[in-house]
Amino acid sequence: MFADAGLEKGVLNSGAVLMRSASGSSKEKGVYTMTVRWGKCSNFKNCKDAQRQLHIPIPTGAPFICPECKQALLDEDTDQANNDKAADATPEIAPIIAPTSAGRKPVAAGVVVALILLVGIACFFMWGKLHKANAGLKNMPKPILRLAGSNTIGDTLGPALAEAFLKQRGATDVRILPGASPQEKIVQALLPGDSKASVITIAAHGSATAFTSLAGNGCEIGMASRRIKADEAAKLATLGDMNSAANEHILGLDGIAVIVNPSNSTDRLSKEQIMKIFTGEMIDWSQLGSSHGAIKIYARDDNSGTYDTFKTLVLAGKPLAPGAQRFEDSKALSDAVAADPNGIGFIGLPYIQSAKPVAVSEKGTQALLPTRLTVSTEDYLLSRRLYLYTPATPSDTYTRQFIEFALSKQGQDVVEASGFVAQNVAQVAQTVSGDAPDEYKQLTQDANRLSLDFRFQSGQTALDNKAKVDLDRVVSLIADLKVAGDKVMLFGFSDSTGSPAANQALSLSRAKVVASQFAERGMTLAIVRGFGARMPVASNDSDDGQAKNRRVEIWIKK
Repeated sequence: MFADAGLEKGVLNSGAVLMRSASGSSKEKGVYTMTVRWGKCSNFKNCKDAQRQLHIPIPTGAPFICPECKQALLDEDTDQANNDKAADATPEIAPIIAPTSAGRKPVAAGVVVALILLVGIACFFMWGKLHKANAGLKNMPKPILRLAGSNTIGDTLGPALAEAFLKQRGATDVRILPGASPQEKIVQALLPGDSKASVITIAAHGSATAFTSLAGNGCEIGMASRRIKADEAAKLATLGDMNSAANEHILGLDGIAVIVNPSNSTDRLSKEQIMKIFTGEMIDWSQLGSSHGAIKIYARDDNSGTYDTFKTLVLAGKPLAPGAQRFEDSKALSDAVAADPNGIGFIGLPYIQSAKPVAVSEKGTQALLPTRLTVSTEDYLLSRRLYLYTPATPSDTYTRQFIEFALSKQGQDVVEASGFVAQNVAQVAQTVSGDAPDEYKQLTQDANRLSLDFRFQSGQTALDNKAKVDLDRVVSLIADLKVAGDKVMLFGFSDSTGSPAANQALSLSRAKVVASQFAERGMTLAIVRGFGARMPVASNDSDDGQAKNRRVEIWIKK
């Protein structure tokens, strides 16, 4: 996938580009440039990196010391620069027979011989230095994979997945190194059978950069905390249908938590109230029945998939309030809200930290906090999916292997450990709402709900990309639990568009679609019901709300 010639030119693309002998971090059209200095440790007595003569990347501006033993490094870039200068200074070998003319004597033969010897010695010396430098370049860490995009994914989850992926392949000396900015990471390791280290680079500058980097050949895998837009997909048409299961991979689930200071007495807000706060229509906490004080708004920046999702789900096309403080980093935003008694912000589930989340409701629905259950079933109004995007037919093997690992149980355990909601299926006890249909109450009385719902492609009865993978996860769980098919129950629901009779039929039809998929996998289910537009989890006044209500729940009798 990468040639040594590329390394000799100093290029180590990272979604991003990792450069030799450069400074700062730059971007062009959304493709970020990661810059480092290369060094070697000389502490051979006490440092394994020195003993193995590792080439160590250090971000420009960071202390130029060995990460292992903390001793100062030898600067390989300086050596290479000196070699380059010396090469440029080498005199060009030109005809050395001095011209003659009237009144000018030929150059003495002894001077000619001396010049030839001097040039020969200089060339021999430079050949040795350049040969040594090129040999060093060939031992530089080789890039095997580049991820670019979402800061929500790339800050912690991306490096953790890369580390676990390399270890699963038997790599040793696996370490996560800082990049040129807090949004960049380098995961380095020694793979079995290799004599030099390999690196996976991660540039997490926002979901929008996932697609510009894919378009500019700046990464193999794009990370996004929102779904790709139609215009972005059109620009990547040469990579395949970006909305298909071959290109779009659901990495995990997240809930956008609306957070306030822990001392704030506000416990729940409607989507309409949240919209009015973040668009500047509500400016004081007293308007919400809380303590007095001007509301201070904290928000992610424009490149953020978190902001893009929030804008779509909450702001309804209206601009963010002027004066909102913007952040590229999720943790910094959460810390700012937690420190401000009048602050309010929105953030991904793992970054709530010391702040307080509020329950969110919508017309006709119960207020729900962002919990693992409400997010995993996508019942929480501000739940969202995390995506990895790749070409349909990657040109390298590492891309396919990384995606397979990320979606496996082991990869999903990493998702869970990073604070997001994994897609490993579990049984969950759930209290049924008092206004649920009587048959629903009766059937679920002695049963557990599985931690997912099946949903469908927009305007179709075909399952969406996540549901297709979830089917196999559910079948594996049921097989492990040794549960008979007659104990598995499917309950379909619809939005409120159409007559009650039509909605009842449509909800049952969707449940039967899922039942047929289980039948193809060797499992016949005894109970398949449709409950129409009853028990909505979102308002039917919007397309997004209607899509959430078109679902199939799965329960297992005890």
